[in-house]
Amino acid sequence: MQTAELEEVRRAAEGDDSALAALLQRHYSYVYKYLVKVTMDSNQAEEIVQDTMVRCMENIRRYDGTSAFSSWIITIATRIYIDRIRRRKREQSWLDLARQQAIRRFRWKIESRNEEWTDVMDAMTRLTPEHRITVLLKHYYGYSYDEIGAMLGIPAGTAKSRTAYGLRQLRKELE
Repeated sequence: MQTAELEEVRRAAEGDDSALAALLQRHYSYVYKYLVKVTMDSNQAEEIVQDTMVRCMENIRRYDGTSAFSSWIITIATRIYIDRIRRRKREQSWLDLARQQAIRRFRWKIESRNEEWTDVMDAMTRLTPEHRITVLLKHYYGYSYDEIGAMLGIPAGTAKSRTAYGLRQLRKELE
């Protein structure tokens, strides 16, 4: 690492706010561009780069100079991104479990009224919400693809393809 940057890091670690600000400003764009490529989402990249800068400010004293400062800050950004992915997977599994429990409660409620829970209803629970909505709107409520597209804010072709995919999935489930 350049001696000037190492000196700036030392000053930042000792509490020099202007040194810390200059250091982070110089690396901000570099980390942001990296995160855009990693996430493929500029909004998510912006959130993570902000978290990275905060984490750097909190832990500047831990930087030991054995690697380039840019490597240290990229490592922090990468770890934050990976943690978010893991958290999102855990949250998704919790949401899936809650959804399954809600479906079981709904099925019990239907059956307790002596109403029939059909194989079609069971298969519908396994469709994604996007596919279930378009199938219902088209084949149960009779809307056109143009109307479905307008209701959902998507092109009519997307509504048609979601419906077709949903129907294929239902046929597979029911076979």
